[in-house]
Amino acid sequence: MALYEHLLIARQDISAQQVDALATHLKTIIEGEGGKVEKQEYWGLRGLAYRIKKNRKGHYVLLNINAPAKAVQELERQLKINEDVLRYMSVKVDKFEQSANKNKREREENKTEGAPAAEETVQ
Repeated sequence: MALYEHLLIARQDISAQQVDALATHLKTIIEGEGGKVEKQEYWGLRGLAYRIKKNRKGHYVLLNINAPAKAVQELERQLKINEDVLRYMSVKVDKFEQSANKNKREREENKTEGAPAAEETVQ
């Protein structure tokens, strides 16, 4: 099975709970085709660079998927039908990043470093 990063943008006028339900539905599609969703990350409501279908904002969701190509094809077919999805993109990767969100990744790195080292005094 191959590793994929899948990002989707949902309409701004649906709630965060509906976006979570959509992501859960996508997870069941992947699992039904013999794959597995390694991580699901909700990035929140963010501004778009340009208007898409009269929307200036969108809910961003990242899925890290370990699945065969057939499962990703079925996922994309379902997303084409869904009116709540503005855009989506699936990218095949060699390995998953620890976090695609820059701010979250920096926080995780700071936690793993632990307490800061004692500062040296310069004389």
